[in-house]
Amino acid sequence: MDKYLVFKTRDELVRIKMDRILYFEAERNYTKMVLTNGIQFVFAVNLGKIEEILEKQINTYSTVLARVGKSFIINKNHVLQISLPKTKLLFSTADGKARELIVPKEPLKLLKETLENELSTTKSE
Repeated sequence: MDKYLVFKTRDELVRIKMDRILYFEAERNYTKMVLTNGIQFVFAVNLGKIEEILEKQINTYSTVLARVGKSFIINKNHVLQISLPKTKLLFSTADGKARELIVPKEPLKLLKETLENELSTTKSE
């Protein structure tokens, strides 16, 4: 069964499949959600509030999504490449193209280590 996330405001409701989310990006007091097909939604709440909503709706929040620094929450399932020297995070999208984010080096390094640890844990099981 597909897992849907629901974001609602007084006037709107957005219902989206979890696997279609590419990332969330902080934009001051707003948060932009970018989907794998390029569609974007902007919510009038900060990234911290989005993180709270996600944790309430998803039991396995940290297995799929990861906070990367102050500005991003990413879907780990869509990560294609992490380049520390270029401070670049590359995602695979629904149309087969790549989408790039520039992320500070320390949060990117932490993400890389997290993904490596998850890989080694999966192999040992």
